[in-house]
Amino acid sequence: MSACVPTRAADPSRSKRIHRPHSPPPSGPRRFRVAGADVSASIAVFLIALPLSLGIALATGAPLQAGLVAAAVGGLVAGRLGGSPLQVSGPAAGLTVVTADLIHRYGWRTTCAITVLAGLAQLGLGCLRVARTALAVSPAIVHGMLAGIGVTIAVAQLHIVLGGTPQSSVLANLRALPAQLADLDPAAVSVSALTLALLLLWPRIPGRVGRLLRRIPAALLAVTGASAAAALLGLTLPKVDLPSWSSHALAGLPEGPVLGLVAAVLTTTLVCSVQSLLGAVAVDKMAARRPGLTARVGRSDLDRELLGQGAANIVSGALGGLPVAGVAVRSSANVNAGAVSRNSTMLHGVLVVIAALLMVPVLEFIPLASLAALVMAVGIQMVSLHHIRTVTRHREVLVYAVTTLGVVVLGVLEGVTLGIAVAVAVALHRLTRTRITHEHDEKEGVHHVHVRGQLTFLAVPRLSRALHLVPQGAEVVVELDGSFMDHAAFEALQDWQNTHTAQGGTVELTGRRAGVRIAEPGETTEPGPRSGAPRDSADPATTAAGCRCSPWTPWRNHQCEDPRSAPRPAPHQDRSEGSGTAGGTGASGTSGHELARGISAFQRHTAPLVRGELARLAREGQRPSQLFLTCADSRLVTSMITASGPGDLFVVRNVGNLVPLPGEESGDDSVAAAIEYAVDVLKVRSITVCGHSGCGAMQALLNSEPGGVQTPLKRWLRHGLPSLERMADDSRPWARLAGRAPADAVEQLCLTNVVQQLEHLRAHESVARALRERELELHGMYFHVGEAQAYLLTETPDAGVFDHVTGHVADAEELHSPA
Repeated sequence: MSACVPTRAADPSRSKRIHRPHSPPPSGPRRFRVAGADVSASIAVFLIALPLSLGIALATGAPLQAGLVAAAVGGLVAGRLGGSPLQVSGPAAGLTVVTADLIHRYGWRTTCAITVLAGLAQLGLGCLRVARTALAVSPAIVHGMLAGIGVTIAVAQLHIVLGGTPQSSVLANLRALPAQLADLDPAAVSVSALTLALLLLWPRIPGRVGRLLRRIPAALLAVTGASAAAALLGLTLPKVDLPSWSSHALAGLPEGPVLGLVAAVLTTTLVCSVQSLLGAVAVDKMAARRPGLTARVGRSDLDRELLGQGAANIVSGALGGLPVAGVAVRSSANVNAGAVSRNSTMLHGVLVVIAALLMVPVLEFIPLASLAALVMAVGIQMVSLHHIRTVTRHREVLVYAVTTLGVVVLGVLEGVTLGIAVAVAVALHRLTRTRITHEHDEKEGVHHVHVRGQLTFLAVPRLSRALHLVPQGAEVVVELDGSFMDHAAFEALQDWQNTHTAQGGTVELTGRRAGVRIAEPGETTEPGPRSGAPRDSADPATTAAGCRCSPWTPWRNHQCEDPRSAPRPAPHQDRSEGSGTAGGTGASGTSGHELARGISAFQRHTAPLVRGELARLAREGQRPSQLFLTCADSRLVTSMITASGPGDLFVVRNVGNLVPLPGEESGDDSVAAAIEYAVDVLKVRSITVCGHSGCGAMQALLNSEPGGVQTPLKRWLRHGLPSLERMADDSRPWARLAGRAPADAVEQLCLTNVVQQLEHLRAHESVARALRERELELHGMYFHVGEAQAYLLTETPDAGVFDHVTGHVADAEELHSPA
C-alpha cells in the first residue's frame, strides 16, 4: 500500500512508545552495525583512492606516504566529524599546485605546519558559521581556478610521462618541453600510454559485459595493468619507494617570512574550503537522485563540514600528510556505489591504513610514470568543456579566462585575486552600461524608445536625447528592459511623459520596469504592487497610467483592462473551488482580443528573454527529466508550481489525471503512447502524477450513476472507477494529508486517485521495465488550489500521507520523494 513520509512535521496521529512505570527497563543501545552497502562502497572508494593518493603525492614532490596519511585522515577524521556524510575527503588534485609551491619554497616540514595552521583557520571559519558565504564566489572564478590548476598539473606531469623531471613553474615546463620531446624514454612513454589507454577505454566497454567490468575502477585497473606489463617486460623504470614509517617526517615549526607564511595559510585555507564546500553541495545533488537517500542521511551541514575539514587538516599536517579537502571523484564513486551513511567514508580510511602498513611491497611495483599519467589525466579533466560552455552562456568567459591564466602564470592566490577583480569590474560595467535606441515605425506611425540595461543618473543625458527625438503629439512606446531605475531617471522619464501627454501625445511603458507607475499631471506617483510586472494592456487609454498587474493575473482580473471590453462570465459558471475540471476560476469566457493581448505581451516581454534558450532546445532537441501527468484544470499551471522552464517537463494533461490500464478494451492509446515515448525515447528519470483539490472529474465520478447515455466524458471517467473502488475498500488505509483529515469525500477521492494511478503506471510495460532496471522513479503529488500548497507522496508499508512541501525541500530544485 502506498504511504507517505512526512517531510516537515511528524504525523501527530502516530502512536509513541511509552515506558510504563513498573515495566522492565528498556533494552540497551543497539550494537554498532555497518550496512553491507557501506562495506561495498568503501572498497570501491579505497580502490580509487589508493593510486590517486600516491599520484598526487608524487605530483607535489612530497613523500609518497604523505598521500596515504592524508587519505586515511580524510576518511577517518573528516568522515566522522564532517557535515557531509557521503563526501570522501583526502589529498585533492586541486591542492597539488599550492602544495608543490609550498614544498619548493619552504620545505616539507614547514608545509606540514602550514597545513596545521590552515586547519585552525578552517575551525575558526566554521565557528563563525560563514560556510555559505564561500558559495557566493562566482562559479566562473572557481571553475577558472580549477582549470588553471589542472593545466599546471598536466604540463608538469607530462615531463614524467616522457621520462624526465618537471620544472618549478608552468612557463619553465613549457620552455623545457621541446628538449624533453627530443630525449624521450621509450619505457616511460610505453607505460604511460598503456595507463592512459586503459583509463580512456575501460569505461567505454559496451554491453552487459561492460557493466560488469566497470565495477572495477578504471584508475586501479590502469595502474595495475601498467605495473604488471612493466614487470613482465622487465622494463627499468623509477618506481614507488615507500621508506620505513619510522623515518617519516612530521610537521615542524614554520620557518620563513611572516607575510609569505600568512599568504600560504590563506591560500591553502581558501582552496581547501571552497573545494570541500562545493563538493558537499554536489554530493547533495547526487544523493537526491537516489530514492530515499536524502531522507536517510539528510542534507549537508556546511558549517560542520568546514569544522570537520579543519580538524582533518590539523591531524594530517601534524602526522606529516598532505592538505585534505573533499574529492569529487571519490565522493561520486561513493554515492554511485550505494553508500548509505558516513560509515563507508570511514571504512575507506581504515582500508587505506591497512594498505599503508601491509601492502608496501605490492605498492613498490608501481612505476612512477604510470602514476604521473593518472594524475595528468585528472588534471586534463579539471579543464571542463561543460564549465566553459556554461560561463560562455552566462557571458563570464572573461572572468574564467583571466582566473585560469592568472593561476597558470602567477599562482593560485594571485589568479583568484585577479579573477575577483575582473568579476567586480564586469559587474560594475553591466550595472552602468545602458543602451538607449530610438526607432520610428513609419507604417504604424509609432516611435519606439528601447532602454536596455539599468537606468541610472549616468544614462539620463542619453535618455533625454532619445526622448526629444520624438515629435510632439506622437504615439510612443518606451520599453524599459532593465531591473533597476534610480530616482533621477524616474523623474526625468516622468517629467517628459507628463509634458508629452499634455501636448496630445500618448505614452505606453512596457518591459520589466513598466510596473512602476508614472503619474499623470496632478497625480502622485506610486509604485505598482509588483515592480517589474509586465505591461499587458495595448489600449492607449489605459496604458498611460501603467499596468499594475502581476504576470500571473488572470485575463478577467487585469486592473488595466478597459471595463467596456471586459469579458462576461461564462453561463452557469461555478466560481467555487469545485468548479469543472477542464476550466476552473481562470477559465472565464475570453475573446480574441484577450488572446491577442496575451500573445503580444509574450512577444514583447518574454520572447526576448527565452529566445536563446529555445533556440538551443531547437538545435539539441528536448531532453526533459520528468514526465508530469496532471489534470487539464486551468488553475494548474505546471511550470509555475514546479518552478520549471522550457525543456524541463514532458507534460500530459487529461480530465482527472487518469492513467488507463494497458489493454485493447480498456486502454487509451493517447496516454499510453505518451508514457512509452517519455520512458523509451526521451529516457525521463521520473514520472509524477499530480492531482488537485476541487477536481471536477472526481466530483463527477462520485455523483455518477450506472446506466444512462454513455457520453465521451462518462466513457473516459470509467478509468477512474478503480480509484472509487479503492476508497470504498475498508481493508485498505485511506490516503490523507499530514496534520488533518481530507475536507470531504471529493478531496479523499482526489488523494486516493493519485495513489491508484501510480499503480496503473506500473502496469505499463515500459514503466515496469525501467523500474526493474532502476532507471525510473515514480512520484505522487497533490496541489491544493485554494491554499497554493503542494504535497508529496512516497511509499511506505503503512498508509498514504501527503505532506507539505516547504521552501526547505525545494533546495534541490527537483521532486525527489519517490512514489
